[in-house]
Amino acid sequence: MTKYIPIYAHRGASEGTLENTFEAFEKAREFKVDGIELDVQLSEDGICFVFHDLSLKRLTGVRKLINECKSDEIKNYRIGRRFFRRLKSTSIPTLEEVLDWAIKYNMPLNIELKESLLDDVMPFIQTLKRYKLPEGSHVSSFHEQLLRIVKLYYPKMETAIIVTRKFEWDRLHDMSYITAVHAHKRYYKQQFLQACEAAQKPMRFYSIDGTESFLLSPHDIVVGWITDYPNRIINIQKKT
Repeated sequence: MTKYIPIYAHRGASEGTLENTFEAFEKAREFKVDGIELDVQLSEDGICFVFHDLSLKRLTGVRKLINECKSDEIKNYRIGRRFFRRLKSTSIPTLEEVLDWAIKYNMPLNIELKESLLDDVMPFIQTLKRYKLPEGSHVSSFHEQLLRIVKLYYPKMETAIIVTRKFEWDRLHDMSYITAVHAHKRYYKQQFLQACEAAQKPMRFYSIDGTESFLLSPHDIVVGWITDYPNRIINIQKKT
């Protein structure tokens, strides 16, 4: 029998629902996922919001950056696909609101820190001090410097670097502030799997859609699939 790999719903169950909203998170919970991946950006006045893009344009229609807006302004924006957002009352949730929800349902979180936090990550650090995250939660980012700070304040927190083409895999051994690696599925190759195995840093892969042959027999270093299609991946794993 193939070992079970925990499944993380990317921005919630974002296929068919609006990403990074309570609707998407609740749908993921209905699917009985093992965790939820979400994104954190920072407002001008230092409030953490759960939102992917730096620009508000795609989901609000507003041509501003989220870190140029105060929190009251952000909460007043309605989000959604064009032509539909005016018909709904969906707003951008704060990180605190989502943490309250996650703790209520004991839902592990993969919290990705985005670029607006590069100017000041301390509001996120201070927010975490008020919560005990569900077991299995971790912090991830493309930005190495953010993970360094998180690890400094929370030495026991799992921190995951999201790798890019420029990532220097031979540095993994020396990155004591990194405890895991998150990678696009194109990095599911022996050379990268072995690099993480040698450095004793587990891997999670994103952009998983159910067509991947490696789902049937995953490498031992793999500890998570991050996907827009959690129900599909759950059903595949049930069959293996």
